[in-house]
Amino acid sequence: MRLVVPLQGVAQGRGGLLLGSLIPCALFYFLQLYLKRRRSPSDPSPPSTSSSNQPGMTRHSSLSNLLSRGPLRISSLATAIAKPDDSPYYMGLDKASGDPYHRIANPDGVIQLGLSENRLCFDLIEKWTSENLRDWVMGREGGDLSISGIATYQPSDGTMKLKMAMAGFMSRVIGRDVSYEPSQMVLTAGVTPAIETLCFCLADHGNAFLVPTPYYPRDMKWRTGVELIPVHCRSKDNFVLSISALDQAFNQTRKRETKIRGILLSNPANPVGNLLSRKMLEALLKFAEEKNIHIVSDEIFAGSIYGEKEFVSIAEVVGSEDFDKNRVHIVYGLSKDLFLPGVRVGMIYSFNENVLAAARKLTRFSSVSAPTQRLLVSMLSDTRFIVEYIQTNKKRIRDMRDLFVAGLEELGIKCTDSRSSLYCWADMRNLIPTYGEKGELELWEKLLNVGKINLTPGSACHCIEPGWFRCCFTTLDKDDVRVVMERIRKVVGSRTSCG
Repeated sequence: MRLVVPLQGVAQGRGGLLLGSLIPCALFYFLQLYLKRRRSPSDPSPPSTSSSNQPGMTRHSSLSNLLSRGPLRISSLATAIAKPDDSPYYMGLDKASGDPYHRIANPDGVIQLGLSENRLCFDLIEKWTSENLRDWVMGREGGDLSISGIATYQPSDGTMKLKMAMAGFMSRVIGRDVSYEPSQMVLTAGVTPAIETLCFCLADHGNAFLVPTPYYPRDMKWRTGVELIPVHCRSKDNFVLSISALDQAFNQTRKRETKIRGILLSNPANPVGNLLSRKMLEALLKFAEEKNIHIVSDEIFAGSIYGEKEFVSIAEVVGSEDFDKNRVHIVYGLSKDLFLPGVRVGMIYSFNENVLAAARKLTRFSSVSAPTQRLLVSMLSDTRFIVEYIQTNKKRIRDMRDLFVAGLEELGIKCTDSRSSLYCWADMRNLIPTYGEKGELELWEKLLNVGKINLTPGSACHCIEPGWFRCCFTTLDKDDVRVVMERIRKVVGSRTSCG
């Protein structure tokens, strides 16, 4: 057995035991002897590590040193994010989640109308899952149970099987012979990471995106450092975007020497629910080419349209006209149209190869799990189920919307004319105690704390006109609508007669 000494590796080799062990050992100890003899007798001995042998040393000195260093610091970014969010949108969500309404278990709880969830077809999802559990685990081909496609690493930007299934599902949802190329897709763990990834790809820290108002409160600024510039739309125009308002916001932002990298759209609009026409989409593409900026179109509610107006995807417009496709990027997900928010699946669809290359690498931080992808491939490939689901979902949303809006109208509250998405944009300007954001928040707080109803006030969506509220009605069933109206009546009382 060889001796293991600090210098063994220096001479280890053909010399065997003599050169590999004994000579290095001898050299090591001769060096120690030489250094010991060279040491001066007057050299002080090294201090003992034992505090009991040092009577002059105070035990509290090390504690004092620790205290003088101050608290352990974290990054300035983490410090800013960790602060309590004072947005009424998040405050309302917290209040409702802490005391959720249930008709039997908690009838005095907070009714959630601030969260855009579609629970109207949960029974269809539940039924399909129970009937197809075996296919999900083993695959539609059957055979023995294998976890090779679940436990092993998969592409971080999504498997090709799921991309193909997503392409087929989106074509059915949007219709109008719009097709999608799976190779131009990047899958993410939800739509929010998809938009954030595009922000990283298209803009630098301090750059800006133009966003038509009112818009859903987005968290894009936390990590990307981008700025969202509101482009104010008015109720007299049914909150429809105009090119003149867009151009005005663009010029005002440029005067502040802030670089604008793109326009962030929501089509159908969240929270208003209106649709962008083909003519407007063409105008937006021309504007983007003129200003040399990108367009990001969030089309997550594309399958939740139940009116006479047809949805037009920007993918259809850019594919049929002579526009620069490289500046167009679409995001979509399954949390709204298919009611799978907990599954966390979003998608980037881009015509720009550089953006796709960067996004694929960035998905390492927001990839979709392999079991989730396997489940969705099985579900989205079930054509019969998907067709039935889309038809049933649209009908149930329409019926619930008609019932909810009719109840508001009985209270003197009108809504914008929209036939898409999972919410209505309610006009309560005649109910706020004073005209302004303060009056709007007073009504919101009263509805939340007295009426036990959580709505989203317009100010949380950067609406320039106070008194508008987003009401998400697809979290309810028909019996709950009556309870909501009774609670609103209790809060606003005689003010409804002013409508």
